[in-house]
Amino acid sequence: MGLNRASGIAALAAGGVWDLVIIGGGATGLGTALDAAARGYRTLLLEGHDFAKGTSSRATKLVHGGVRYLAQGNIPLVRHALHERGRLLANAPQVTRRQGFVVPCYRWWDMAFYGAGLFAYDLLAGKLGLGRSRLLSRAEVMRRLPTVKTEGLVGGIHYYDGQFDDSRLAITIAASAADHGATLLNYVRVTGLLKEDGRIAGITARDMETGSDYRIQAKAVVNAAGIFMDDIRHMDRPDLAEGLSLSQGIHLVLDPGFLASDDAILIPKTDDGRVLFVLPWLGRTVIGTTDTPIPTASMEPRAQEAEIQFLLDHAAHYLTRAPARSDVLSVFTGIRPLVKVKGASGTSAVPRDHVLMVSDSGLVTITGGKWTTYREMAEQTVDAALRVGGFTPTPSPTRELRLHGWTPRDGIDGTDPLAAYGADAPKVRAVLAEQPGWTAPMHPDLPYALGEAAYAARHLMARTVEDVLSRRTRALLLNAQAAVAAAPAVAQLLATELGRDAKWIDAQVAEFTKLAGIYRV
Repeated sequence: MGLNRASGIAALAAGGVWDLVIIGGGATGLGTALDAAARGYRTLLLEGHDFAKGTSSRATKLVHGGVRYLAQGNIPLVRHALHERGRLLANAPQVTRRQGFVVPCYRWWDMAFYGAGLFAYDLLAGKLGLGRSRLLSRAEVMRRLPTVKTEGLVGGIHYYDGQFDDSRLAITIAASAADHGATLLNYVRVTGLLKEDGRIAGITARDMETGSDYRIQAKAVVNAAGIFMDDIRHMDRPDLAEGLSLSQGIHLVLDPGFLASDDAILIPKTDDGRVLFVLPWLGRTVIGTTDTPIPTASMEPRAQEAEIQFLLDHAAHYLTRAPARSDVLSVFTGIRPLVKVKGASGTSAVPRDHVLMVSDSGLVTITGGKWTTYREMAEQTVDAALRVGGFTPTPSPTRELRLHGWTPRDGIDGTDPLAAYGADAPKVRAVLAEQPGWTAPMHPDLPYALGEAAYAARHLMARTVEDVLSRRTRALLLNAQAAVAAAPAVAQLLATELGRDAKWIDAQVAEFTKLAGIYRV
């Protein structure tokens, strides 16, 4: 069946009892849908917006164990994350890759301190490691990082972590879940929980495109709503206290010349104790991140002026070419759903571990964690849901489960603009060949062909211009101004694919243009 919204809506209308219903289409929800479907359970996932609309499309683009968590002494978290890092790179080579990092050191003792930590990082990864760390001379650091400041530089450490395209991975997981029989729907919002004798028995939901309402019976319900998980918990128990401490992190996107290297830079401790990354990503340079407590969750968080200036100032400390506001092509902001901990002083002190909860009524809630460990979180969540639903436990097959479009890593052409589609790339090329102009770029400053919008509508459940330009491609993150310029042509093409009218086109362009303002400084 694949990702197909019409057939998914038909499955809702047909009724019946689902084994698992999952609320939330971010990393954890999609992973849970894949795990449950791969075990053979009748699985439904509902997302009120688009898949990976929130936090899951705004990560730092790293598949990592967490060097700073190692410094904090959280060895179990780092070990689990490193093992999951290795599995993810093996299971989805088309959307992940090994990324080299250099830690430039300006004091001799930093060489010893960070070198010892990164060697421990390698040991914790075990046989799933990506390559050995090694010390670099001053000359080697300068060769690998031609734009790093050299005054006081004594040497550095080179190590490996993973990198990925987060929303592309999300869609890949969604397609994988559909391959295993799951039904996944975007723009269907959960409006309430059904109960029988005090136990969760299903949900109510509304199709946001048509306004149709549904009562959906389920043996188990999973709350994977991320930063909005308390909204679902309050449907179960309105008296519950808020369970999350929210923190946002921003990233600045610059042209590749600011880094001019295939290696990334890690500054493990800035003046105020934060971690700073300077990364090559999709032909751009990404600088991040911040850790700013915020009072409430928002689907479109805004970068604060102080955060933008912090990153610009600190990039200037370490790069020979100091970036200015006018150099920023895009700024994107993600919110971390951190579980509240008594006594924690600020969100940077809150653990990044995930938390799994089962309420008295049987609502299974999963929150916290990070992209790297999505698969492990999903496995544990399905295990809990099976207990709630009274199922005979079955083992998860996802540790070595190849994701949709899997291609051998040595068969991936890094220069191919369609490489992220993996084994589906020939299908994409066939669509691009259908119409004159579809192979042309959406915009001269973007690496995407116009016809990719048609493919996204037909096969990846893209419903809006934002879906295409923000998540099926990364145009909005790579260059917000270019994405706005591409919006009218994308809207016209989508209207043809989805059967929309001129009024819809105008509204879509206006909405996307307004949204893109958040991504411009």
